Order: sequence, then structure tokens, then C-alpha cells
Amino acid sequence: MAVSDSAELRVRSPSSHPWLAEAVDALDERLRRSQAVFEYTDDPTCVFRLDITRAGRSIELRDGTRIRAGQRIARLHLWSEQIPPVPENGPTIGWARHMQRAMVISLHELARFLAVHPDLNDVAVIAGDAPSGTADQREQLARIMARFGFEAVIAPEHLPVRERLHRLGENILISLIVFVHNARALRHNTLMRVRLPIYLSRRTLEREFGGISREH
Repeated sequence: MAVSDSAELRVRSPSSHPWLAEAVDALDERLRRSQAVFEYTDDPTCVFRLDITRAGRSIELRDGTRIRAGQRIARLHLWSEQIPPVPENGPTIGWARHMQRAMVISLHELARFLAVHPDLNDVAVIAGDAPSGTADQREQLARIMARFGFEAVIAPEHLPVRERLHRLGENILISLIVFVHNARALRHNTLMRVRLPIYLSRRTLEREFGGISREH
């Protein structure tokens, strides 16, 4: 769920700043192209895009799946345009159920996509960097993603200045996207958001979502 298209859940309504929205969306699209992010399904319910990249470090998941630094992995990005719009007064139980169903369908579509692409047989892990508002909110987000089989792997971070500036730039872009598309969703801590590295083994994906029908 990289930042290039991992903006806050946004209401699909006309922006009050159309010129700014156009510029921000154009930058967002350019970043996706530079990262080779693509849609792996045309299902209008899917909330993820994908890119194939290399693992930055070696990790071992609880089910025994191991990946080495440099090994190919699939990385998820939120497909912002297809995320269920948040109601004006904030998320509701109905919205949460809608989002849960969208997640299930998205992961089913991903399992099906990987199954028909033998050139991706070496991809054993699906990863993402889920942005959370604060460090304290990471635990709550980790619990939510665990319901779908994702495992949070949090390591102590000693980021160089260049990486800190890069993340600040990403957070600024997220804030701009939220502002132009759903200003009510903008929070005071958007610029301070942290990342939650999450991983889903392919074997778990196939076991939990490989046989789920689209109508689930």
C-alpha cells in the first residue's frame, strides 16, 4: 500500500479545488507509472493495485515462509478511486462491512491473478506499507489486517535524513489528495503518519482466498 496511491479513503464527489485536484491526480498517476503499478483485475470492487518489486530485507513469517533481501515480492497499493466512499459523518458499520467485502474480493482476485501467471511463481509473499495516523494506531491497524491473514513485521527504524525527507514528501502528497477529494477526512496528524509493514504469504493467500467466489 505504497503512498503513490494510498491516500485516505475519499468521497468521490466534485472537488472544491478542481485545478488543484487535477494537478495532484496527475502527479499521483505519474508516480504510479514510475513504480510500474498496475491493475491486476477489472473488478470494480477491487481496492488494490499491484507492483512486482524486490524485498528490502530478509524476513520469516509465522507460517514458515521466508524471503531474502532482493527476492521478488508483490506489493499492494490502495486503488483510491475504488475504495468505498466514507460517509460525511465518518465510517459506519455498514461502510466497514462494505470495505471488508471489498478486501475479500480483492484478495480473491489477487490469488486468481497469480495463479494464471507462471512467470510470478517465485513470488512467495505479498507486502504493503499501510499508513497509520500515529504509532499508537499501528497496533489497531495490525489487528484489523490480521483478520485477512496479514502479519505486521515492525522493526526498529533508524532512518537516514534522506528517507525521512522522502516520507515527509509522501505524507504531504497524501494530505493534498485528502484535501482536494475529501477535506472532512483530513486530520491534524496526517503529516506525522507512520508506516505499518504488513506481509501475507502466498500460501495463506491461496488457502484463504483461492477458492472464494466473487459473490462472497
